[in-house]
Amino acid sequence: MLRRGRIRFDYIHFAAKKGPSVQFVFQFDGTERGVFIRDFWGRIFENKYQLFALSVGMFARPFSYELNLSSSDRESPERGRMSQILMKTERDLGVMVSFEPRRPGHPLHYLKIDAGLFNGQGLASTTDFDSHKDLITRIALKPYPINKFLMFSGALSYLNGGILQNTKYVYSNGNGISGKTFIPDSTATNAGRIAPRKYYGIDVQLKMKTLAGYGEVRAEFITGTQTATANNSETPAALLTGTEGHYVRKFNGAYFYLLQNIFNPHHQLGIKYDWYDPNTNVKKDDIGKAGTNLNATDIKYSTWGFGYIYYINDNLKCVFWFEKVINEKTQLNGYTSDVKDDVFTCRLQFRF
Repeated sequence: MLRRGRIRFDYIHFAAKKGPSVQFVFQFDGTERGVFIRDFWGRIFENKYQLFALSVGMFARPFSYELNLSSSDRESPERGRMSQILMKTERDLGVMVSFEPRRPGHPLHYLKIDAGLFNGQGLASTTDFDSHKDLITRIALKPYPINKFLMFSGALSYLNGGILQNTKYVYSNGNGISGKTFIPDSTATNAGRIAPRKYYGIDVQLKMKTLAGYGEVRAEFITGTQTATANNSETPAALLTGTEGHYVRKFNGAYFYLLQNIFNPHHQLGIKYDWYDPNTNVKKDDIGKAGTNLNATDIKYSTWGFGYIYYINDNLKCVFWFEKVINEKTQLNGYTSDVKDDVFTCRLQFRF
């Protein structure tokens, strides 16, 4: 299959003796499944102090490290389960202000701050279905040389958003007669309120120069509150109707990368571990228990990934990656043991 077939067009206008003043980007993705827009945005640069920029359009949300790491640069075939579910398609329509000194001698040259307002549904929805916007911010330290062998970078991310409750039914975790379960609230005034989506993230990266090339450690942790549906913890792509209810869950997730070149920079080994727990208020033995309404959506998943990447040249690489996917063993039918859903990927990737 073709996983991605992307072409990106960039236009940048440079003001005389001032650097870039305007940038425009258009990117689409074409595979055997169709053609889809990925980026469609413009950016205006402030050139008096060379500190600020304004971006408007469809672009990657300024949240997380892995979400903003291009698929052409990422070592693992796909982002972690947490990233794929919480930020499906990564991009959204919005406006963002960036603080990033462009003069090399500026005392804050290594600092970057992004803050923006976004629709919230991203490319998962065909249109914006409410007037509520997501506030997303990221404060990042760009790769900073500790010494001639070590580079350190990191960031803090925050998302404060929500979706319009089009029905009066809201479900939250609580204690029922049989144990942990979702407790319904059907108060009439629930309709019209904003169901919460709040994420808090921290990420760090440490890169070390070695005789064979580079070694790198990456880690990221995200926690918060997600509002979704009974059978899916993704952000709904449309307003709920009828008796559909909004399910509010506390979640957390993380990933860890260990990367190392071997022999020379053309060969690289990678180990990745990630987890996503969509409902931290319940334990594995609560799921599927008689008298409760917990289901497969509340199951925690952990994934071990092992890979070899061969960088044939600057434009071509080959990836061999195996993922051991482990789900919690619950009392729910079909999930009383680990489901056989491991994945092996062999990918040839062209980049030009």
